[in-house]
Amino acid sequence: MSALTELLNRHVDPADLPGAVALVAHGDQVEAAAAGSADAGGTVPMARDSLFRIASLTKPIVAAAVLLLVDEGELALDDPVARWLPELASPVVVRTPAGPVDDVVPAVRPITVRDLLTFRCGYGLAADMTLPAVDLLLQVVGHPAAAPRALPPDEWLAALAQVPLLYQPGKAWLYDTGSDLQGVLIARVSGRPLPEFLAERLFEPLGMADTGFAVPTAALGRFTGAYRRGEEGLRLIDSPEGRWSSPPPFPSGAAGLVSTADDLLTFARFLLAEGTAAGRRLLTPESVHRMTTDHLTPSQRAAARVFLHGQGWGYGGSVDVEAKEPWQVPGRYGWIGGAGTAAHLVPATGTVTVLLTQVELTGPEPTPLMREFWTYAAKP
Repeated sequence: MSALTELLNRHVDPADLPGAVALVAHGDQVEAAAAGSADAGGTVPMARDSLFRIASLTKPIVAAAVLLLVDEGELALDDPVARWLPELASPVVVRTPAGPVDDVVPAVRPITVRDLLTFRCGYGLAADMTLPAVDLLLQVVGHPAAAPRALPPDEWLAALAQVPLLYQPGKAWLYDTGSDLQGVLIARVSGRPLPEFLAERLFEPLGMADTGFAVPTAALGRFTGAYRRGEEGLRLIDSPEGRWSSPPPFPSGAAGLVSTADDLLTFARFLLAEGTAAGRRLLTPESVHRMTTDHLTPSQRAAARVFLHGQGWGYGGSVDVEAKEPWQVPGRYGWIGGAGTAAHLVPATGTVTVLLTQVELTGPEPTPLMREFWTYAAKP
């Protein structure tokens, strides 16, 4: 039994965490382990190729897809998004973040593509979820931890446009909504549904055969159940035959994908290779550098501490700027998914870490398993 398997086994518990898959890669050397079961009943053993709802690990993938269009000249980082998203042509902003949603002023400048990528577009979740504009946002577009978006993209965007911005464009980092907007933007610019664009332009060239917005019938046997902790233990919130067994009305660029540990390793290696895969260049090194570089000011990082824990933000993922923990290396890039998933890469060392579980997080803090796994992976 490997040390990584032993680590997972210490945390696996049928009543609390049915199973997990972990992977650590140092260059070409890969250590992978699977423990426990794909279901709380213990009837399906967890395997390296088990499929998971990766939740917010969707965000880096969708950011890379936006950059494909940037590199091709289809859009530019400083382009106003209203060119493709006319619903956002005349946004208004609440006069003060804690103020009523009908006390608004015009935005001082347009929302840009860069604003969506850096999560500074004015829409999103704040540390204080009780702010009136945030509450209205959740009422209109839904909470990220709730069921997938029910409205088709055009209707979703029309509804979002009725919500005032919490901050002026470029002023503050706000979580989540920017990635859903990126997904709608990709579809509008390319003239193709987001799932088709990602499949043709990223997943097929990279060989990410198990990544998508729905699980084919033939693969449902590898799909884990999704669980939520409660006072009475684990509760099944989605079965393998549930929401992801058919295409969603709204393919969420923030949290809609399913994937495997090896597909996420492939994506991370693509970024470590500065945008190349199998000898084919998909992204320019400049775009990969922008994606994995912190773009926030110290005050923006401080205001977003509840989500970022003092670290920075690139495009689609966090970027470590301080080595506060053993696993943190300046430049380490990646993110955590609310479904109990995490994936990171360290450009300086070529290290990739992937941890996938099927139990929903209760908040933005990393779980004890995540912390122990990252510490393990950071050992020389």
